Amino acid sequence: MLAEFSITPIGKGVSVSAYVARSMDIIDKSGLPYKAGPMGTCVEGEWDEVMALMKKCLDAIMADCERASVSIKIDYRQGKTDALTGKLKSVEEKLNREIKK
Repeated sequence: MLAEFSITPIGKGVSVSAYVARSMDIIDKSGLPYKAGPMGTCVEGEWDEVMALMKKCLDAIMADCERASVSIKIDYRQGKTDALTGKLKSVEEKLNREIKK
């Protein structure tokens, strides 16, 4: 499955990059394939491992926050792997050119 998610602490000021860094460290060390974006991170893996990873990220944010906003978008397709890069590759093949990444 692919899961794109973002976790935003509420009441911690305008810049939340320190909190994003906490999650990115956890995601990077998880060993799961991922792509970071400016408004969220997309992770690929089995349901249980991706959900556990998102919970771990939320727990790290909530260590010193009272409230957080969590956005999650999931693409669950049985038997499909390498969707993290494969979805864009499929679009590029149809366009017959590369797109910005």
